[in-house]
Amino acid sequence: MEIRPTTDQDLVVFVDTLHAAFGSFPETPTEGGGGPWWSALEMDRNLLAMTADGWPVGTAGAYSFELTLPGEILAPASGVTAVGVLPSHRRQGVLSAMMRHQLTELRARGEFLSVLLASEALIYRRFGYGPATYTQQLTLPRHRAAFAPPRARGTAGAPAVGSDTGSNTSSDKGSDTGAVELLRRAECGEILEEVYDRYRRAQPGALSRPHRWWSLGAGRPPVSSAPRYVAVHRDADGVPDGYASYLVESGTLTVDETIAIDDTVFTALARFVLGHDLVTQVVFKHVPPEHPLRWQFADFRAGQVSDDTDWLWVRLLDVPRALTARGWFTDGELVLDVDDPFLGEHGRYLLTVRDGKADCVPTDRELDLSLDISDLGSVYLGGTAPSTLVRAGHIRAHRPGAATLADALFRAERPPHCLHWF
Repeated sequence: MEIRPTTDQDLVVFVDTLHAAFGSFPETPTEGGGGPWWSALEMDRNLLAMTADGWPVGTAGAYSFELTLPGEILAPASGVTAVGVLPSHRRQGVLSAMMRHQLTELRARGEFLSVLLASEALIYRRFGYGPATYTQQLTLPRHRAAFAPPRARGTAGAPAVGSDTGSNTSSDKGSDTGAVELLRRAECGEILEEVYDRYRRAQPGALSRPHRWWSLGAGRPPVSSAPRYVAVHRDADGVPDGYASYLVESGTLTVDETIAIDDTVFTALARFVLGHDLVTQVVFKHVPPEHPLRWQFADFRAGQVSDDTDWLWVRLLDVPRALTARGWFTDGELVLDVDDPFLGEHGRYLLTVRDGKADCVPTDRELDLSLDISDLGSVYLGGTAPSTLVRAGHIRAHRPGAATLADALFRAERPPHCLHWF
């Protein structure tokens, strides 16, 4: 078997092989394997697995993204995608060979982080990826979605909602000095792109959306040009600072995504869609698990949570570079023993954090924590507490207090969240 990089001339073969791997057909067949979604592929970053007689049996791709790390730090990250093996060649080592080849290639490019969305949760942990962000869907019957008066009113200088994370936010309707404007998707492409980019730069776990994705409509709504209404929030100066993309069908208003620079804007957009006439329920897709929206309703049980699931999986390709790249919010030292069985690597590192910066070097000091590279990926963005994985039996704490210190060190300024689908 040969694993080789693709070129633009391989687009049709790549797309056809991937569809065959999943037993699907293109929804809108086009000449040359094109179409909006496939137009975003970076063919110089994709791989084809070929049999000895030249028959394609597997695919693996990667996009060039920026990932926002804790501390509002932007880092390059490869977005692994389009991974598939023909049913006739599964369980013969094709997938493992492609993933090992890909990780080696990413390292050769000088990259230290790789991310993906896992189609099946059992597949990618063995390749060193761990779930790092989570998301859920919130469904609200309109007749039960009355907002409760904020109980923190009336105190001058009182901390705003979320102020412990450094964000200047408030859930009080009266504090919103902006306005919501209703547009169609075709009218506001530049606004969506600008607002999303502003949002993702401050949100840990968020991925960039390259300009060509927006211009080509390569993705799910609102990136795609599918018809949608868009509620655009503007601040007191008329500058767009949030949006909610939605569709109404059979009495259900479904919000594709809500992008807001703070809780005040999110609340204004939620009020707008929940006030829509001739709608029986509103479905918010991709709500962060710890979002305060449910707490803002008079009836806490009004919001029904579903599709509570993992989203972005993270893989560290260079442990010291990755740990020193992100921001930190507590000082301390940890000795980490990191095992990477897929790549046959093992290292013991001293992580020292001072004044928001980290140093990570090999050491022979006594251990604090032993963990798999996939578990390090899960805790890296601050979305999974190390103590949770200690309690689950995946991370081993070698001394009392090590897990507690790790929780404090690895936390982010706010829970990581990713909306981008790739």
